[in-house]
Amino acid sequence: MAPIPPASVEELRTTGNQSFRNGQFAEAATLYSRALRMLQEQGSSDPEKESVLYSNRAACHLKDGNCIDCIKDCTLALALVPFSLKPLLRRASAYEALEKYPLAYVDYVTVLQIDDSVTSALEGSSRMTRTLMDSFGPEWRQKLPSIPLVPVSSQKRWECLPLENHKEPSKSKSKGTTSAKSRVPSAGDVERARALKEEGNELVKKGNHKQAIEKYSESLWFSNLESATYSNRALCHLELKQYQEAVKDCTEALRLDGKNVKAFYRRAQAYKALKDYRSSQPLSPQDFRSSFADIDSLLQIEPRNGPARKLRQEVNQSLN
Repeated sequence: MAPIPPASVEELRTTGNQSFRNGQFAEAATLYSRALRMLQEQGSSDPEKESVLYSNRAACHLKDGNCIDCIKDCTLALALVPFSLKPLLRRASAYEALEKYPLAYVDYVTVLQIDDSVTSALEGSSRMTRTLMDSFGPEWRQKLPSIPLVPVSSQKRWECLPLENHKEPSKSKSKGTTSAKSRVPSAGDVERARALKEEGNELVKKGNHKQAIEKYSESLWFSNLESATYSNRALCHLELKQYQEAVKDCTEALRLDGKNVKAFYRRAQAYKALKDYRSSQPLSPQDFRSSFADIDSLLQIEPRNGPARKLRQEVNQSLN
């Protein structure tokens, strides 16, 4: 005796879910399509149920490699229930598979606005950032379409604004030293900070030190816990002859990592430029205040560091 076919929208969806779990994606897509037709024929207004069916069918298309239809169904699902996580993630994956990286990035970042702990979105935004930087260089953000601002009602972790929609903090905050966020950065914050630091590094390679400082400052606004970001910004200050700022950044870098060789070297360079070869105050392990002391600390970590030994000779000549 043939099995009785599903007679309701809910039964069709449940049967479709079972087929999907069994790896029968074409069959599952057919069942979801029947459920959608039945729902629409009934004329009942249930956007959430309809959105789920489109999203489920999109998952079938994605599994079968039909990215175009996956995108269509996800878009229909999102039109019914905006800012739903699953259709956003599925559409992002389909865009990425089609090498539409700017669109994939937008969807991944939109997910992070809703819930910045979603690992697949964090990993996806990181992949897209690297890919877009490789394709378009430091100005890659200008190639992006607009990123929607997720309303607070749809956000699960709404304390953190997304990178593109985050309003630039005031100048006192943008320095990122004492006025960075006091709370522990979320995984999303750390990812955004890392991406901005990479942008800053690219700008340094091109000699754009002023713009690099802005990127490092924005990175530190999201997360002020990485020593290298401070020491990288210190390099930019040195290049721009902003020696006091370089000293401050190196000091903060060393507070986070007492063995940051670059921070010791760059602070020694800054002190040398400021003609501060000796300090009238006692030196402590965490607060070296002279070029000579910083070089000695560096050489204790890396005794064969050539640039540091050369800098020590220059400082010794100035002291004699």
